[in-house]
Amino acid sequence: MTAALWINRQTGRQTGGSPPAAVMSSPSPPLSDLSRLYQTEFVRSARAVGVLWAVCTLCFAIIQVVVLVQPSWIGTGATRHTGLGPVPPSGTLGLFEVCVESDWPVPDCRGGLSSLSPLPSFQSVAVLVGVSLWAVWTSVLCLCLFRFCSAATVYKICAWLQLTAGFCLALACLLFPDSWESPEMRALCGNSVGSFSPGNCSVHWAYILAILGILDAAILATLAFVLANRQDPCL
Repeated sequence: MTAALWINRQTGRQTGGSPPAAVMSSPSPPLSDLSRLYQTEFVRSARAVGVLWAVCTLCFAIIQVVVLVQPSWIGTGATRHTGLGPVPPSGTLGLFEVCVESDWPVPDCRGGLSSLSPLPSFQSVAVLVGVSLWAVWTSVLCLCLFRFCSAATVYKICAWLQLTAGFCLALACLLFPDSWESPEMRALCGNSVGSFSPGNCSVHWAYILAILGILDAAILATLAFVLANRQDPCL
């Protein structure tokens, strides 16, 4: 049998016969190459999610500015005048400004952010929104630290700042209805207004945007903590 096998091998070499199928099959890539490939894809995915998180953080900071500036936290609803008594005022109210509609195309506004003095009944709410605004813009500025510090540290700093912004904004949204019993609210919404009772008014888009900002802050902070914990596997 050994002699026959030796003769067959020699015959195959002389006649140019094809080697066995096991010899022709290409070898599988080594495990180190597969590991390096998976690591590259993992790092790319983490960077893409990090860029998306940074863009959403910047959008959240812009939303905070709009919430603080706009006088549209609460406003009058669609009421019908029966003709008896004076016409009830129509307008909107924010943390710094009260705007009442007039005969002019532009509403008549009292107060403003330029004076840096919020309405007396909404001072605590304005302070909380201001702290929230400071925290989220600080987290935006902390994005520059990616060139100097480790990514995990920067993500954790931004996550805690975003949690602080969301917590302050949640407190502001809770205290705002409790401050409705004020002279400004009574002049705009009628004498039936009270704490957590808007009278003839209803909440407007700025207050709803503030509530959505709370959810945005919670999602961004959670994502930042997840990205911070994934930095060690990336490395």
